Amino acid sequence: MVIPGSEVLAQQNFKLLHGKAVGLMTNPGAVTRTLRSTYDLFAASDEVHLSGLYGPEHGFSASVQDGQKVESSVDARTGVPIHSLYGATMRPTPEMLADIDVMVCDIQDIGVRYYTFLWTISHIIEVCGELNIPVILLDRPNPIGDTVSGFGLDSDISTLVGRYDIPIQHGMTLAEMTAYLNQNHNENPCDLTVIPCENYQRGMSWEATGLHFVPPSPNMPHLVTARHYAGSCLIEGTGLSEGRGTTLPFEIVGAPYIDGDALAQELNALDLSGVRFRPHAFQPNMSKYAGESCSGVQAHISDLSEFRPIETWLHVISTIRRNYPDQFEWKEKHFDRLIGNVRVRQAIDAGERVAEMMAGCDDYCADFQQKRKPYLLYD
Repeated sequence: MVIPGSEVLAQQNFKLLHGKAVGLMTNPGAVTRTLRSTYDLFAASDEVHLSGLYGPEHGFSASVQDGQKVESSVDARTGVPIHSLYGATMRPTPEMLADIDVMVCDIQDIGVRYYTFLWTISHIIEVCGELNIPVILLDRPNPIGDTVSGFGLDSDISTLVGRYDIPIQHGMTLAEMTAYLNQNHNENPCDLTVIPCENYQRGMSWEATGLHFVPPSPNMPHLVTARHYAGSCLIEGTGLSEGRGTTLPFEIVGAPYIDGDALAQELNALDLSGVRFRPHAFQPNMSKYAGESCSGVQAHISDLSEFRPIETWLHVISTIRRNYPDQFEWKEKHFDRLIGNVRVRQAIDAGERVAEMMAGCDDYCADFQQKRKPYLLYD
């Protein structure tokens, strides 16, 4: 069974933290093999002096909806301040770090460029580098595996859903990617220590790790959600519902004007690798079309080894755009920030084939695979 970095550190009796005031960036998705949170490990240990807690998007509790600002607060159990890194600032201020000697980061990432936890950590390592505060990263497996896929990020599009040019699926663990960013995109590289997972191999499926998948954010409830997310998150950049406010976020798509039966039939006729579509009716209780009856499809992964989420969901968007040109809407800036360029949106509008849109991705990803090699921790 894979042992996450938090347990490895605990088995070492937290010796790296002895005599130091500790900052901890985490949320409840970071757990041990027995579902004990990293926060609880630290708070319960006499060897750890917690002096600051830090919460990314969705808050330290992982309960706040996407995009909602989170206020800083005080932890009721320990009396330690909880500094929000998704509120008045997304970058820790020197004042937030004034009472700590070392920053520890442990959070379950999804392995997709859009997911903001990586970029929150990128801000942490930058500020800690400037202030000479060492950072310890406790590693966890990438739940969607080693696949490298998708578009890069144009240099003029930089937000918390993508700060630097990496593929949509980078195939690295959070510690590997943090080390990559620290050396390649940090003007003042921090003193970074990584605690790797034990017994983890690069090609392992999540199921093979033996670890539980705990939702790291409100709309990432299941492992299958993460497996769709690299493609289905692109729905956020349209007027279509991506299933927020239902029990199937990022597995379904729809709108009041769509004929779900016809859409499922057309998508299945494409015979896309590793996926089948089923007509699906739903009524979101929040977000887009809240309280309205929607029709669309649910995507079911039939063969994980063949499934290509980015290609699949671009086909879904393209098909709906073609069939409903008068009702379909873009959220142009957001879609472009997610996909990493303006070209794909323009290509969909022009009726271009998905294969043509993705031309060049293979070469780009192959180049990135060479760049990432020095930072890979696992065989």
